[in-house]
Amino acid sequence: MSRKLVAYFSAGGVTAKAAGVLAEAAGADLYEIRPQIPYTREDLDWMDKNARSTVEMNDRAFRPAIADHEAGVEGYDVIFVGFPIWWYVAPTIINTFLESYDFSGKTIVLFATSGGSGFGKTVEGLQGSVAADTVIREGKILNGRQSKESLKSWTDSLGL
Repeated sequence: MSRKLVAYFSAGGVTAKAAGVLAEAAGADLYEIRPQIPYTREDLDWMDKNARSTVEMNDRAFRPAIADHEAGVEGYDVIFVGFPIWWYVAPTIINTFLESYDFSGKTIVLFATSGGSGFGKTVEGLQGSVAADTVIREGKILNGRQSKESLKSWTDSLGL
């Protein structure tokens, strides 16, 4: 049996709820990826091209710092990484998280929440932030209320 971690970034609480249910369903530990400088409501205004979240997505050189480095990924075989989809990709704080640890030989399964888009090119956008032998799998969009039973069925089907 592999040790599992659910690591997530949540801007408004939606991804946090999904991550909590997923961690229960998978029998995994839970870790919140937090930005060193918290986002404000204005930062998350998708309609404002100057909002911090929009600038981050459009300026790939910018990587927001994470608040701590205590995820302990070395103790896990499988890491579920969750986030809201921003402009068809993962927020750049996910790249920061992946670049902050050694994921060599590990399997990362993505999950996301979204207002309407799918994963798009998320896997490709994250692959460069981990070692070449890290497996990143596109997982599942977890919109709406998720049941522990349906998520357990999904995680079991992954064969991890």
